[in-house]
Amino acid sequence: MMDKIDQKILSHLQRDAAIPIADLARAVGLSTTPCWRRVQKLEADGVIKAKVALLDADQLGLGLTAFMAVTTNRHNREWLDHFAHVVVDFPEVVEFHRLAGTIDYLLKVMVPTMQHYDDFYKRLVARVEISEVSSWFAMERIKETTMLPLHHIPQ
Repeated sequence: MMDKIDQKILSHLQRDAAIPIADLARAVGLSTTPCWRRVQKLEADGVIKAKVALLDADQLGLGLTAFMAVTTNRHNREWLDHFAHVVVDFPEVVEFHRLAGTIDYLLKVMVPTMQHYDDFYKRLVARVEISEVSSWFAMERIKETTMLPLHHIPQ
């Protein structure tokens, strides 16, 4: 069970995973060793999945973000497994969700240009049968975060 200190640790790590343990401990009101142990436990429990660098898509030339809605009339396990296997192989796909409703899957795709998106689309449909695809293109990235809300966790 997580307590308020664990939540503070997670909040700080979500903002800066490279924060020195001594600074983190000071920020959450612990000494270094107990803070380090809590971080280790959160990692062992799978709450902290990884510590990564967040890159700037624009600086890397990834100026086009597309949201691709995929609908299929094939819902057997074999097709679903094949589709998932194919999609996760594409580095352009940065998010991939199975949905309830009229759309079966939603992919977030990041590429440099519309031509790159078209190339991605052609490679995807060449590898897997899809009934219908609709795409929307972001004009502006207003909010983008990896920080998960923590306020709902009971104390």
